[in-house]
Amino acid sequence: MPRDTDISNVVLITVDSLRADAIGAYDPERHTPEMDALAERGTVFEDAFATGNWTPFSFPSIMASRPVFADSDRIGVAETPTLASTLSEAGVSTGGFNAANGFLTEHWGYDEGFDEFEPFVASVGSSIYSRYLATHPTVEAWLQLAMSPARRLGSWLRGTADDRPFLDTSRMFDVEHAASEFLRSADSPFFLWVHYMDTHTPYVPAPRYIREVSEGWVGTHRMLHAHTRTGLGWDVDERTLSELRTLYRAATRQVDASVGRLLDVVSEGGFADETAVVLAGDHGEEFQEHGHLAHYPKLYDELIRVPLIVDVPGAPARRVEGQVGLDSIPPTVADLAGVDSPDAWHGESLAPGVFEGDAPADDPVVSVTVRGEEVTAQPIPRSLDDGDLLVGVRDDEWTYIENTETGVTELYARSADPSQQEDLSVDPTPTQRDVLREFAEIADAHAATLRTGRTDRGDEMDDDLGARLEALGYR
Repeated sequence: MPRDTDISNVVLITVDSLRADAIGAYDPERHTPEMDALAERGTVFEDAFATGNWTPFSFPSIMASRPVFADSDRIGVAETPTLASTLSEAGVSTGGFNAANGFLTEHWGYDEGFDEFEPFVASVGSSIYSRYLATHPTVEAWLQLAMSPARRLGSWLRGTADDRPFLDTSRMFDVEHAASEFLRSADSPFFLWVHYMDTHTPYVPAPRYIREVSEGWVGTHRMLHAHTRTGLGWDVDERTLSELRTLYRAATRQVDASVGRLLDVVSEGGFADETAVVLAGDHGEEFQEHGHLAHYPKLYDELIRVPLIVDVPGAPARRVEGQVGLDSIPPTVADLAGVDSPDAWHGESLAPGVFEGDAPADDPVVSVTVRGEEVTAQPIPRSLDDGDLLVGVRDDEWTYIENTETGVTELYARSADPSQQEDLSVDPTPTQRDVLREFAEIADAHAATLRTGRTDRGDEMDDDLGARLEALGYR
């Protein structure tokens, strides 16, 4: 039910590939002052989990509170009421700005309900040069490093130190500027969604942020060693892995700075006291915890556990334990905005946890992925017909993963084995057998739901969208 609050507006910030331990609110060794300040005055959900290992499998929950494949044999949200459409029908002004993630465009239904919507996919340009850079981001990284001193000098001479002092390889400035313009012209009530891509591979942060999280100028230049090795397909040694982690931390800091600037615009517009802010990662990122980089089709914590922070002016700061899924975001936002949630939505509002500290429902969180013959197979699966359906089930102690096609299962006790390396399903104790049986029923029921009642939408894409997906590493 809608909640009686002084909140008129909601800003939803999603960050691609953002692990929970990437920000200081979950790992004090991280340097993310803006997001940490948000957490210090808001509600931190300690155990938030994505419902899929990559954007197209996670975002149906974030924007429509529905499992991927629940309504269609393809990814997207074209067959269900979205958060934006629900709010728009209630008279809320809506704006959505995505930093060129090709899986979050009108092609997949993500524009539904937005008064202003811009995915910036076409901004890769139509020239041969632009398309080359769009599909070779590591070249952009070298250009960024080479041009950074000249850009900083030019900005200093013009007296505009913040005027794009580095290449906008992640389209961060495009999103930030569009969102800021929306805020400056918005009338309450409004809903703003922004999606950042900086922490998605190949990690091309500005040198200034690499310097913030590493050791000086020499370290900045050596970071491109990692791009060279991975771009050439060489083995990832310890040095390369360390450099990739540093680049990822620097990219996270780059997002962090932009979040701070965006929230400054909220304050400058006089909206701060009546605007709730929700921040989440859409999925995590692997650094060889289970043998790979990026976010291939697996369901371990490095890919599924994400940050989830809800800052509501006037609500006490707190940390809430208990697992929650990202399908809670739409009903939470609707609740804060005073709007009823559609019956079709799966998640439950987390507003009681924000206002009263109530523990979330003690229900297991279900996540899915589809895996082809090889973990790294391309093109990535976009349909249940593209490979085996894997279903993960989590409660506060256990992680269960089942390949629903082959029947192969895995079980991990996260309290004793947080990195999920020891599969207990091989020789289970009586207690573990009970968990296996209970979670198998949940996984099988979820799989059965996804395989029934779906429509076939097809999957034709235009050239701009195809180029952008290739730039992200998806063919």
